[in-house]
Amino acid sequence: MRTHTTRTTTRLALVLSLTTALFAAGCGSEKAADGVGSKPSEGSTSAPSDDRARQVADAWDGSKAAEAWLKGYFPMSDAAPALDSGFHNDADNMAHTLENYALRGELPTAAPEEGKVTWKGGKSLTLPLLDAQQTYTALDRFDDPREPQLTVTGATLGKMTIATSRGPAAVPAWLFTLEGYDEPLKRVALRPSKLPKPPIGPAGDTPTELTQLPRLVEVSEDGRTVTVLAQHGSCDDGPRVDALETDGSVALSATVAYVEQEGACTADMKSKKVKVELERPVGDRILLDAYKGRPVPYGEPGWSSPSWS
Repeated sequence: MRTHTTRTTTRLALVLSLTTALFAAGCGSEKAADGVGSKPSEGSTSAPSDDRARQVADAWDGSKAAEAWLKGYFPMSDAAPALDSGFHNDADNMAHTLENYALRGELPTAAPEEGKVTWKGGKSLTLPLLDAQQTYTALDRFDDPREPQLTVTGATLGKMTIATSRGPAAVPAWLFTLEGYDEPLKRVALRPSKLPKPPIGPAGDTPTELTQLPRLVEVSEDGRTVTVLAQHGSCDDGPRVDALETDGSVALSATVAYVEQEGACTADMKSKKVKVELERPVGDRILLDAYKGRPVPYGEPGWSSPSWS
């Protein structure tokens, strides 16, 4: 299989969150946790991250896991996108961002048992359908009346288009009526397919400069730009993400740019959006996390589906 390799050093964008993590207490230490912030070996011709990305790509390309992935339903965009017409004010926009809703009406109790995902070209997949209450529960994940809330007054079953690992697809969705709005809020009524067992394990305890990619943010409309969340600490120069492209996959390697700094570091971890430019569109190639040895997850962190656990 012919492969194409792209080494892409990215600029960093929006800081999304700060979460407590086990970072080394002193930057520049040779015992930095998991190799984060360590210098590359002098005179080396191939970084460990390159070798790991190649191992992961080789394991997935042409595997039974890849075959199963190409037959499944794996969403790559928001299951409940913002209204096309926009929200009336900042409070409503915040409520949507927080996934904070209040139910002030009756939801349908009857629904088909199955729903169909349909891709361009006619290929389809039938999956169990979530009823209105199950879908509302997935929508209202914050549920705090002390914060801004959007009020749901009812729902009807309809359809929406969502980006998936196999391209855009039409999927069943519950259309929730919002108080004060003519446009309904759409929410996909399906869970992702079960993730196939990866043909290679995570990097584990083996010393590595790689870090885990928490999630995929989006793939551009032309498929040439992939945006992911990457992590770094307080005593480095930020994350970088490189791409190893093959005919069957795009293995993403997240590392941290090293900065020599004396003194103690705060024990926190920052997450930032990083854009990776590819040589050619993603298409139906699998986006892989070289550290974890599995597809980069997209959203749904609170669901029971093992696809994005």
